[in-house]
Amino acid sequence: MAMSEQDKDQIHIEDDDAMAGEKTGHVRWILAVSLLATIGILSAIWIFGAFSQGG
Repeated sequence: MAMSEQDKDQIHIEDDDAMAGEKTGHVRWILAVSLLATIGILSAIWIFGAFSQGG
């Protein structure tokens, strides 16, 4: 199969070689833990704020 001039100028790189990051799943854990921590902290602020208001 003959290559055209346009095909000769293109660079083809495999997906794994082109990616700069690693796919280890650490970001997913960090996001999950930080989401749960945020929900817990904001809930505590809300609950303690409601208790301090009185009747």
